[in-house]
Amino acid sequence: MLKAINPHTSRSPRNLKISNCVALKNPENQSTNASAAVRIILAAGGTGGHIYPAIAIADDLKVLDPNAQILFIGLENGMESTAVPTAGYSFEPIPAAPSGRPFVSLCNLLVLPFVLAKSLIKSSQILKEFKPDIVIGTGGFVSFPICLAASLRGIKLVIQEQNSVPGIANQVLSLFSYKVFVAFNSSVDRFWQKSKCVVCGNPVRLSLRQYASKAVGRRHFFSNAVIGKGDGKVVLILGGSLGANAINVAILHLYSEMLNERNDLFLIWQTGVLAYDEMESLVKFHPRLYITPFLHSMDLAYATADLIVSRAGAMICSEILAAGKPCILIPSLDVAKGHQFHNACLMADFADSRVITEDELDSLTLKNTIEEILDNEGLMREMSERALKIAKPNASVEIAKHVLSLVNSSIKL
Repeated sequence: MLKAINPHTSRSPRNLKISNCVALKNPENQSTNASAAVRIILAAGGTGGHIYPAIAIADDLKVLDPNAQILFIGLENGMESTAVPTAGYSFEPIPAAPSGRPFVSLCNLLVLPFVLAKSLIKSSQILKEFKPDIVIGTGGFVSFPICLAASLRGIKLVIQEQNSVPGIANQVLSLFSYKVFVAFNSSVDRFWQKSKCVVCGNPVRLSLRQYASKAVGRRHFFSNAVIGKGDGKVVLILGGSLGANAINVAILHLYSEMLNERNDLFLIWQTGVLAYDEMESLVKFHPRLYITPFLHSMDLAYATADLIVSRAGAMICSEILAAGKPCILIPSLDVAKGHQFHNACLMADFADSRVITEDELDSLTLKNTIEEILDNEGLMREMSERALKIAKPNASVEIAKHVLSLVNSSIKL
């Protein structure tokens, strides 16, 4: 086990899926004021790690400029097609496909150019009709064609990189971008044009920055089982929206033993949507266990947790820091360029997070590490303080200010 390496306003979701942007389809219906408003496209998709930073930026753009017209671009069947309209924003799909690995492969040479050309044509059509003042890309393969098309049409472009090590797409797009917003100081050296980089942290959703009550969270997840047990400890297990098999298997083999041994322990276990049916069928009901495929109330989950066991995606790490929570990170080996391992190492270095690689992971190792932290109040307090010290919860505000400044400078010219 690698222990500690030293290396606006709240907006109510709309229960409505907007498949087409009104401003895109009916420009003649826009009022004079609306036509003069700042028009912004956000390109994001694939996973929550790309989508939720974009939503966080959009939220703060609307706080700073309530008249701003915002359109999201993503995949028709992607997670963004429901997450974005639920957050209250217009959404327009484009065709796109991920590049295969390795990047230089027969599949990419034969298929990727065709799909990219199709995506660029659709992206150009959207840009021509919506007429954005600026395009913001937050990653995911779907963001590349819209950002590239924006650059080719002379539209201002900025990108936001969540990981400590950027992917190929963002490295290429950085050449055409006015600004590159990065989460870590170490990321600056990964880009060819360092002067464009602005270190501001990762955008954290507005709801997660409003600090929900721990008591409310415990009642939400455990109902009457937690009332009167204020000294209990809650462990939140996160494997990402799609799940993490290694984490799920380890938890499956230790949850019952830990709950039986510790009467003050409560577990919130997000299995991921793909693994939920199997895990749920193997788990016995327990009043101090909350198992779910996906957590919609992440603000309550973070508020409730005393300790978090998680993958090491960039956004999860940033949210953990903003929440000021001790954590155990189990980085995925499947992510390109070892992004998650690099993220985990930074968390260990700066926030004293515990890191267990998948090679080292088993139920006993995880159980011992959980207990080591839960049984040491001083350690938990120190880990929490260190996390809050390096957190940058206002990253989306800073990015939104930069974006509006770029737009306003264009208008003045």
